[in-house]
This record gives sequence, structure tokens and C-alpha cells, in this order.
Amino acid sequence: MPSPFETDPSLLALAARFPAGFHLGASTSAFQIEGATRADGRGRSWWDDFCDQPGRIADGTNGDVACDHYRRWREDLDLIASLGHNAYRFSVAWPRVLPQGRGAVNSAGLDHYERLVDGLLERGIAPYLTLYHWDLPSTLANAGGWQVRDTASAFAEFADVVARRLGDRVYSYATLNEPRCAAFVGHLEGRQAPGWKDGAAAVRAAHHLLLAHGLAMPALRANTRQARCGIVLDVKPYDPADPSSAADVAAAHAGDGVFNRWYLDPIFRGHYPQDVWDGFGPWAPEVHAGDMAAIAAPIDTLGINYYTRAVVSAVPGEVYPGLVEVRVPGQHYSHMGWEDHPDGLRRMLRRLHEEYRVPDLFIAENGAAEPDVLSPDGSVDDPARLHYLQGHLAVVAEAIEAGVPLSGHLVWSLMDNMEWGRGYVPRFGLLYVDHANGQRRILKRSGAWHSALVKAAATGGAGRS
Repeated sequence: MPSPFETDPSLLALAARFPAGFHLGASTSAFQIEGATRADGRGRSWWDDFCDQPGRIADGTNGDVACDHYRRWREDLDLIASLGHNAYRFSVAWPRVLPQGRGAVNSAGLDHYERLVDGLLERGIAPYLTLYHWDLPSTLANAGGWQVRDTASAFAEFADVVARRLGDRVYSYATLNEPRCAAFVGHLEGRQAPGWKDGAAAVRAAHHLLLAHGLAMPALRANTRQARCGIVLDVKPYDPADPSSAADVAAAHAGDGVFNRWYLDPIFRGHYPQDVWDGFGPWAPEVHAGDMAAIAAPIDTLGINYYTRAVVSAVPGEVYPGLVEVRVPGQHYSHMGWEDHPDGLRRMLRRLHEEYRVPDLFIAENGAAEPDVLSPDGSVDDPARLHYLQGHLAVVAEAIEAGVPLSGHLVWSLMDNMEWGRGYVPRFGLLYVDHANGQRRILKRSGAWHSALVKAAATGGAGRS
């Protein structure tokens, strides 16, 4: 059946604004979709352990089945191809390849990802591979996890194993996904593995994650010649709730420092921002000679995950950065409580280009969770997500036209999945997954719009000038 969007003039006009070869697709991560957590020699991860702890996952679920992608990968790749996507981002489960975190390689696990990459290439889809999307092997977690420097060395060994096998068949390698989230949400907020609430541990983990990125880059370089190598960071602008309040302005600057600059500055400038270092005080990490040079080794590309902005009010006397996020009246907020705010993406893209001179950017994740409902007729109408994607992809086109070196946009996510500590309730997918009825994949209205856009962009939309 033809898509109702195929002849939409606004869609065709937007599609024509994307240059030839621009990557449009979607993203996933291993733990969130693969399932098969005990299959073919896979080891345990600290997310398996986290799910086993009562009360950790909001709906009491786990990743044992997830979307059953490990077994259904061929049909999922066929689905991606049918949508017209020319790029797909996925992650490698570290414990599936190295069950103990280092040492003996599980050939069955590595074979799976080789088949996945080759399957993407056979379908004309560029593979974007992320090495670490938070599933640390339990053996390493039990030995100290990201609190110990040796985990960074183990990660470099993992990167070498994967890149040695897959090499330049992978279009783009990212070392880490969202080190900020892995460090702070897991070690300070306690909402993700390992579930701690320790500020010093969070900052220490952040440094060792960045060090892991730095140590892995030479391993990727040694095994590739053409693949783009980099990292994926989550970013968002911080706005003061009251621009006339000096305290709110200062809180917004501090929030930006903790969320954005603590990761961008080491990678692109070779040092931590001094104001954030001072703000952390006794939490500041132990940095060894050579650490910053390793972290700042040149990258080819930066993936960014953008969902929303932060509007903050100062909270005097609270632990640095001393702020609370507030809602803006009259704005739409997603199922995750995130504002639909495309201008934040516009500002971050411009800032990364102008302040950090990033050589190449791609949007690794961008999307919205909404309370999707499967209708009796088997359809899923999701107007809020459609509005979100329309607004943000228009900003992407505008950034390209303004000279930002942007090479791709990948929606989070391809399909509804396990949204970490929130379980299966939030739905981000272009594809609705009917977990209770055979894991059926059902294209949502937003997914149909996005597919029509991708296909129109591949043929020049309404005509490129």
C-alpha cells in the first residue's frame, strides 16, 4: 500500500534539503533489543545483575528476551531495508564477545556481529557500530568496574578484538555511548547500573570512561584505514528559568559544565574545564600523566544524542551544580518528561561547530517516547512523535545549509525496546513492538512518515538545486 506521505509537498521539500549521501536511519543498542542473554556463550553483564535486584526496574522486567533481535536479526534487517534507511546504528554486547570481559573470545558472539555487519552491507545499509552501550561484563564490574583504571585497559582490548575482526566493513565506530549517563546516572543518581549514589564514584567513573575511549582509539586505528572513529556524547543546552536572575544564570552555566563541557573539553581541548573541576572539589578524579593526551587524540567524527533542553532554577546550598530542572508552561513534554524543543538542537549543532571545530558530526540518537497504543485496526497513530521528528529534522536540514559538517541523522529508536530502568513502558520506536503477541513489529505513523522522507531524500525529494 502506498504511503500517505509520498506526495506530501512539505515532506518532499524537506527531503530535497538533504545532500546526496546523507545518512538517514535509526539506532538501537544490544541490551535493549537482543535478548538471548544466556545463548551461545554470552557472559553476564551488570545490567543482568541490576535487573535481578528487586525494585530496580520500574515494571519488574529484564533483558532476557527484550525484542528477541538476536534471533530475529535477519527479518529486522529486511525491515530496515524496506524502510529505505541507508544507515543503522547498533552496539556490540561486550559480554557476548568476551564473556569474562577480557581474555578468551567467544567466537559465536563475534560471529553474530560479523553476520550483522555483512547483512547490513548486503542491503546497502552503512553499519554504525558502538562498542560500549553500558553492558559492562559482570566479571569486570565485580572487580571494581569503572572505579578502577584497569577497566579502561580491558575496554581497549575489547575494541581491538572487535575491530580486528570487522575492520573497514564498519562505516563508523563509536567507542562509548554517553559516558556522562553511564557515569552519573549509574553512579550518582542510582537509576541505572550499578545503582549507586556516590558523587566521587561518578566523577571517577567519568574519567575512566573517557580514558577508555582514549586507549581504544589506537586499537581502532590499527585495524582500520577508512572507517570513521569517534565517540557518542549526549548534549543539551542549559537555560536559566529566570534570565534576569544571576543565580539561575550561574546554575545554568554550572549545569552546562557538568553535562556538556566535562566531556567535550577533554576530547577537543585536552583538559577538564577549571570551573567544573573546582566545583567538584573533593570529587575531582585522579588524573595520571598521559591521560589527557590519550583522551584528546584526534577523532574523525562525533556522534551526538539530543532529546531536549534543560531549563533550570538555582538551589542555593545544594551540592554542585546546585540546580533543579523546571517545566515551561504550555510546552509538550514526552513520556520521559522531556520537552519537544528543536531550537536546542539548533543551538548545540552551531556551538559544536563554532566552539569545538568538530570535523564531522552525526546525530546518533534523536527521538521521543510517547504513550503509544495499538488500535483495533492494527495501526499506531503517534502525532506527538511525528511533530517531534518533523521539527528536529527541519533543524538538521537548516544546520547543513548553514555549513555545519553534519553527515547523518539516526532516530532513537528503530523499535520499542527495554528503556533501561524504566522497563518496557516508554516507547521510542518507529516500529511498535507487540511484546505480548509474538514480538510483532508494526510501523507507526511516524515511522511511515520517516520512511517516506528517507526514500524521497534518496531520489532528490522535490528536486535539489
